[in-house]
Amino acid sequence: MKTKYFATFTAVILSLSLNTSCQEQEEWISLFDGETLDGWTVHSGHATYRVEDGAIVGQALKGSPNTFLCTKREFSDFILEFEVMLDHSELNSGVQFRSQIAEQEMMFWFRDDQGSYRPHKIPADRVYGYQVEISAGGGSGGVYDEARRAMMPWWPQSGSPESKAFKEKQWNSYRVECRGDSIRTILNGMVITDFRDGLSLKGIIGLQVHDVGQDPTPYQVRWRNIRLKPL
Repeated sequence: MKTKYFATFTAVILSLSLNTSCQEQEEWISLFDGETLDGWTVHSGHATYRVEDGAIVGQALKGSPNTFLCTKREFSDFILEFEVMLDHSELNSGVQFRSQIAEQEMMFWFRDDQGSYRPHKIPADRVYGYQVEISAGGGSGGVYDEARRAMMPWWPQSGSPESKAFKEKQWNSYRVECRGDSIRTILNGMVITDFRDGLSLKGIIGLQVHDVGQDPTPYQVRWRNIRLKPL
């Protein structure tokens, strides 16, 4: 009888453990199915995006402004994880989070370094908001306020260990944590930024292909394993 009760008890514990594990896995949302761009739309520019070998490939286009492949859904508090690789050190990229898409031409007013207010106008369809930086040239994992305040106060200092966390022409693992006005970024296991800013508490996720001016080089950036866990 003892053996029977023990076996039953063990089975119950195992079942509860498996259910808990499944629930934890189900909390993560896969933003990219590995095969299509379903759930995403292109904004701001004309760079191209395609799926290749289980990754989203963004390719720069001569004469195009910054371009963003954006989720159709908005998210507030979350943990975002993804892997990214640049094919060339000349290409700058980033991932928007808690960002917005301008429905019409907009004007922002912010104070500059001298304390004076200055205007900043953006066109309709322009993506703006927080961006975690992707760059072989430094600053990766820092947070930039794209097309809005246009500043980067949350940035790894040149020469610091954090500034060297990005691996050129290799897959890099990113993690962005947003809880209320708290924002934290982690690159390849190293904490890069940890700060508070409450200007935007909700928005889309966007994959950026940066403006390359008149350079015809088909620079490419790749993303894979893009997932998000709502908090």
